[in-house]
Amino acid sequence: MSNVEQSPAEVVCDPVPGAGVEVLDPRDVPLGGPRAMSVRRTLPQRGRSLIGAWCFLDHYGPDDVEVTGGMRVARHPHTGLATVSWLFTGEIDHLDSAGFAARVRPGEVNLMVAGHGISHQEISTPATRTLHGAQLWYALPEATRDMPPTFHHYAPDPIVDNETEIRVFLGSLAGSTSPVPTYTPPLLGAEILLPAGVHLDLELEAGFEHGVLADGGSVSVDGTAVAPDHLAYLPTGRERVRLLAGATPVRLLLIGGEPLGERIVMWWNFVGRDHDEIVAFRAAWQAEIGADAGVSEAAGQPRFGRFPAGQPGALPAPALPPLRLRPRG
Repeated sequence: MSNVEQSPAEVVCDPVPGAGVEVLDPRDVPLGGPRAMSVRRTLPQRGRSLIGAWCFLDHYGPDDVEVTGGMRVARHPHTGLATVSWLFTGEIDHLDSAGFAARVRPGEVNLMVAGHGISHQEISTPATRTLHGAQLWYALPEATRDMPPTFHHYAPDPIVDNETEIRVFLGSLAGSTSPVPTYTPPLLGAEILLPAGVHLDLELEAGFEHGVLADGGSVSVDGTAVAPDHLAYLPTGRERVRLLAGATPVRLLLIGGEPLGERIVMWWNFVGRDHDEIVAFRAAWQAEIGADAGVSEAAGQPRFGRFPAGQPGALPAPALPPLRLRPRG
């Protein structure tokens, strides 16, 4: 890793071997309720479902909580994936059916592994005035997608070099390695703070695909301009990358991993392998939240777990589309 502070006009990016950089546009998506919080979604897209095992990326804020109402995502289910809560400003309380309760704070990562099935809620804290961050998912491989649910929290020490900061939440980068297990092929998740006009050269794992999300400013990725809120995709084969901040400081999310090598079906909050699995997941969830309302419960442990009492009502699943869901990836 190295970085050099220069004005943008003085920097000439050296060519880097490897295929070109693909820039993915965000789309605005309302997230729940009449005072819906708007998020910018860059994964999945019609032309790209995965970056390594990463299958979902929502980026939101900075939002004035007094205007938007903040984040109030009531209990909902997940299967076959892991969620990564990644905050820049504000705080969120996490509660799940596996017995984990945690507060998400900036500079830290909360990893919830759904495995066989879990349900959880995320609600911004009363003291939060501005909410800004990202929510990511990655798909679990066949070997671990039915594992018992679990949860991990980690607050990495930043790597500081010439005003640049790097925090490695998952995987390894720039000499820092996260201790958090991912239960998936090798994966990377890191946050990079670049001052205006600074470039950063990073060594990459050549066997990884990578994505670079620009937050709060623009960046050049190996000479390709990436506007705020956009995601740059880098295919396998790259051993290094040059990141150059524009006229204002920029926060970057760097994700990556070995290609999953499996085709997945992702619908609502579920990741499966075919249409029939998704239908079964949906039916199980609807039956469980029906049981909460007084409908007789099936024998045995509910797939999505038992939730603490006294919480907001669960979110029902939307209707399935009329056509069969097709695997992608």
